Amino acid sequence: MRVLGIESSCDETAAALVTESGQVLADVVASQVAMHGPYGGIVPELASRAHMQAIIPVIREALSKAPGGLDGVDAIAVTQGPGLVGSLLVGVQVAKALAWSIGKPLVGVNHLDGHLLAVYLRRPEEDSADEGPAMPFVGLLVSGGHTALYRVEGAGDIALLAQTRDDAAGEAFDKAAKLLGLGYPGGPVIDRLASRGNADAVSFPLPMASRKTLEFSFSGLKTALARHVQKHGVPGDEQELADLCASYQGVIVESLVRKAVLACKNQGLNRLVISGGVAANRGLRARAKEACDANGLALFVPPPVSCTDNAAMIAMAAAQRLVAGERDDLSFAVYSRDPDRRRGKFRRDGSLVERT
Repeated sequence: MRVLGIESSCDETAAALVTESGQVLADVVASQVAMHGPYGGIVPELASRAHMQAIIPVIREALSKAPGGLDGVDAIAVTQGPGLVGSLLVGVQVAKALAWSIGKPLVGVNHLDGHLLAVYLRRPEEDSADEGPAMPFVGLLVSGGHTALYRVEGAGDIALLAQTRDDAAGEAFDKAAKLLGLGYPGGPVIDRLASRGNADAVSFPLPMASRKTLEFSFSGLKTALARHVQKHGVPGDEQELADLCASYQGVIVESLVRKAVLACKNQGLNRLVISGGVAANRGLRARAKEACDANGLALFVPPPVSCTDNAAMIAMAAAQRLVAGERDDLSFAVYSRDPDRRRGKFRRDGSLVERT
C-alpha cells in the first residue's frame, strides 16, 4: 500500500509517499522559516497564503520521486488538526479534491498521532534495521505548540496521560531566543549555544518539581529568564550567553526527562519514545539516554528529519488506520485544538476545574 500524505498544519508545506510498513518513498518539505523569521514567530495569514502557493508544486515533486506517480497511490492522508485553521484548510481541501478525483480512500490524521508514530518511519538514508518499539510505550511529545505524555497502545489507541498547564517547551525556547535577540526559531540556536555552556552557571527554578504530578509548566521559567535579563541585561560576552542558554535549556530538559521517566514507572512500561520538533534537541536526546540507561528503559527517538513537521508521519499514521479498515468521508472538518487537551483552571493539587 502506498499512501500520499499531506501536511499543512503550521508553517511547513509537506507531501510524502509512505508504505504501510513505514518505508518512505518520497518526502518533500517547503519551509516558511525565512518568511516568519523577521516577525519572531508565525504569522497565520502569511502561513496560509504560502501554503496555497506551495502545496501543488510540493505534491507534484513528491509524486515524481516514486514510480507510478498519482496512479500508484492507494490512499490520501492529510493533517486534520490541531493547527492553524487557515493552514489546515489548504491541505484538507486539496486532499479531498485529490481523493475524490482518483476515487481513493481519504484519511484525516491527528497531527499529534503522526508525531507519536514517526518513530516507525524507515528512510532510505537510514542504516538501522530497528523496526521501532513494541507497543505499548510511553510517548513524550514535545514541540512548539504541545508538550504532553501519552500511553500508546496502538495506532488507534493513544491515551493522554498529562500535558503542560500553560506553555509548550518549544514555545519556551522560541520566546527565550526572542528575548535574547537570537532570532527565530529559537530552539536550534539555544541548543547550539548550550552545547558550549555551563548549565550550572545560572540558577533557574525547576518547573513542576513535585514528583506527584506528570504535568508540565514553562510560563514561570520564561518569567524567571525575563527577570534575569531585566536585572543583568543580555550577556555581551559569548561564553556568558552560552552559559545562560545552557542553564535555561538544562532546566527545560530536566523537567521533560524526569516526567517522562516517572510516567514509564507509573505505567509499568520500559519503553519511552520522544517525538516532536524539540526531540531534535541534542541536549534533550543526551539527557534522556542517560536517564533511561540509569532506569533500565529503552529509549526511541526518531532522526531529526522525522521529528520536525513532515508529511511522512501523517501518511504513516493513516496507513495504520487503513490497514485496520478505517477511512473518512469527504465531509470531515478541521480542528484547531487537540480534542483530548484539557482546558480550564487548575487547582493547587493539580485537579482541573472544567470550563463550562
